[in-house]
Amino acid sequence: MKDDILQVNNLIKDFGTNRALDEVSFNVPRGSICGLLGPNGAGKTTLLRIINSILIADSGSVEIDGEEASMSTSRLLGYMPEERGLYDKMRIEDQILYFGQLKGGDPKRLREVMNEYLELFKLDGMKRRKVKELSKGNQQKVQIISTLVHEPPLVILDEPFSGFDPINGAILQELIGRLHERQATVILSSHNMAAIEGMCSDIVLINHGKLLLSGKLDDIKEAHRKDTILLTTRKPLSMPLLSSCGSVSSIEPTETKDWRKGNAYRIRKNPGVSNAALLDSIALQGEVTHFEEELPSLNEIFISYTDNNGK
Repeated sequence: MKDDILQVNNLIKDFGTNRALDEVSFNVPRGSICGLLGPNGAGKTTLLRIINSILIADSGSVEIDGEEASMSTSRLLGYMPEERGLYDKMRIEDQILYFGQLKGGDPKRLREVMNEYLELFKLDGMKRRKVKELSKGNQQKVQIISTLVHEPPLVILDEPFSGFDPINGAILQELIGRLHERQATVILSSHNMAAIEGMCSDIVLINHGKLLLSGKLDDIKEAHRKDTILLTTRKPLSMPLLSSCGSVSSIEPTETKDWRKGNAYRIRKNPGVSNAALLDSIALQGEVTHFEEELPSLNEIFISYTDNNGK
């Protein structure tokens, strides 16, 4: 069994004179939660449609669990597109079971899984109602259950939090956590990097049809660290004194998190200064109650990367 459940190799896709994907390659590790991220128009939807064999690439290949992507690999996938598609006149339970059977699911097991998810989303009392009788938020829940009911090893959710209020968004996060515990691989596609990055172990970042970054999120953030420290002290610091010590490039007060007590600062280290040396300089002025390196957000990495590469 390969470590990567999804392998994308040198995908190219043109629509007329527009190149939607330009030699895109990346792997998604088995059991990971992977964010497929980029602004609107980056090529994410085109990429997902090729992975799901809805579109055919002009060149390149996709492998899913070691098999070349085709209609036969659809049984391995649970794909919820951004453009939701349900049958308004079908009852909820009939619709979910129908989609599960299309993917080859066992009817008895499909019903068990369906009932579990209906209960999670608090729809268990509505399963005999028609889809058209539901609110948009509840229709979204039905779409998600229909995507997952056949227990696919690879789940792809395109803009999954669109249309969800905070309560249902939290339920969806719980569901994604359950999938992860069951060793499913989950790909979350979104233009909203801030909403997704906290859930992801891995990311794929694309823009203008080109791959910018892919890999472990922690490794990517570490590679783009800014030598910025967040700290709190029991007593206020003398900022002029600290600035003169040679360890600090800049220092500014900042808001403190609820669990921190004291005076909070954001400090930019001078190049080559170790955390230990900086901490020694600060400790001369009083007790340090919290000290952590500030890692950049994905939004910051994206902006920095595109600025530096002229994109």
